[in-house]
Amino acid sequence: MEMVKLWVVLSLVMVILRPAYSEFPPTCNRIECPSYEVIDSGDGFEIRRYDSPVWASTAPIPDVSLRQATRAGFLQLFEYIQGKNIYNEKIEMTAPVITEVSPSDGPFCESSFVVSFYVPKVNQADPPPAKGLHVQRWNSTYVAVRQFGGFVSDENIGSEAAALDENVFDTKWGAAISKSRGGGSASIYTVAQYNSPFEFQGRVNEIWFLFDIEDVAAAHKFSV
Repeated sequence: MEMVKLWVVLSLVMVILRPAYSEFPPTCNRIECPSYEVIDSGDGFEIRRYDSPVWASTAPIPDVSLRQATRAGFLQLFEYIQGKNIYNEKIEMTAPVITEVSPSDGPFCESSFVVSFYVPKVNQADPPPAKGLHVQRWNSTYVAVRQFGGFVSDENIGSEAAALDENVFDTKWGAAISKSRGGGSASIYTVAQYNSPFEFQGRVNEIWFLFDIEDVAAAHKFSV
């Protein structure tokens, strides 16, 4: 009975912590975040165009746990911004930290995770090199986004990704998103986290599906 009560309380807390959809992450009012334009929105999703962000990224991390892999990757990136790089240069903290998830095909197999730090604009022309990290320079990139509050966990992340998949499936973006993610039950997705683990209020997390806008135009014969 006590466990049932605890579950109810935790469920209520998660509802309270869930941000209103399309809430601008409060973290981005105090640290730099990549710029984007919202080009469409619908029930439980938003379509954004990101303005060529630059990321410092880890090598793929094999693990069965998103949380463990993200923690391991972030520790590398935190040392990097603290000056453990070829230039011995300290870099300002930004948001979000993103984790690209390439799910395994089976329940007991390791997935692959790449954890990335958004490089501030002042460093983007020449990001300090570092052992074990590489730079990703995105072109103008289209992303389907779902927001959710609270803390990211191995238990809730799959259902959040599935919810975004369901919300965009029958839209004009659905076919292009599915194609870009590889289709099937083990499709790639990205988790964006905007808050320090020590922040308990105003938490905003996102699921991202990156996709090619040309596939949308070809399928639906329209341009954005």
